[in-house]
Amino acid sequence: MEETRKGMLLVVSGASGTGKGTLVSRLLKEDPSFVFSVSATTRAPREGEVDGVHYHFLTEAQYDELLAKDAFLEHATVHANRYGTLKEEVYSRMEQGQNVLLDIDTQGAFNVMAAAPDCVSVFILPPSYAELKRRLEGRNTERPEDIERRFANARQEIPLMDRYQYIIVNDDLDAAYAQLRAITLAEKQRSNRYFPVVPEA
Repeated sequence: MEETRKGMLLVVSGASGTGKGTLVSRLLKEDPSFVFSVSATTRAPREGEVDGVHYHFLTEAQYDELLAKDAFLEHATVHANRYGTLKEEVYSRMEQGQNVLLDIDTQGAFNVMAAAPDCVSVFILPPSYAELKRRLEGRNTERPEDIERRFANARQEIPLMDRYQYIIVNDDLDAAYAQLRAITLAEKQRSNRYFPVVPEA
């Protein structure tokens, strides 16, 4: 059967410590139809980072020029550096049939939902606040004040879950991933993305 597909835009959010990054990495690894959107940023490259692979590294002037052209699907300033998701980066891939994954915070996600209402949005929850705190402390990668800041941010982000289409509680990583896969498999078959042609014989 002849068929064509238009890619989906998958937006995944969740507080630090929910396992969002692990779920996203696994989906990208196991489903080659998904690609990670390469964001633009004004921050300097870190050691080992490659322009166009990890980020599109821009000067402040280049960023301002793109901003003036309305080239961003969403953008934000974080720790004095500017970040943005380029419309061209997303839409050109979707037109080629690729599914584009955005791993972004709630603020960015709501901007994307407003600009691209046909996107698929998923929010990842911890099983409890106590477990979230335990996971954050167990990473041993951050100072106590950073853990408290992330935990406070989670308290603000989690009540916004009802603005997303789907919610996954990550109490068991394999079960949570199975749910994420089920969502993406179903969304691939939506009639606004999947266009099969039924042959005569």
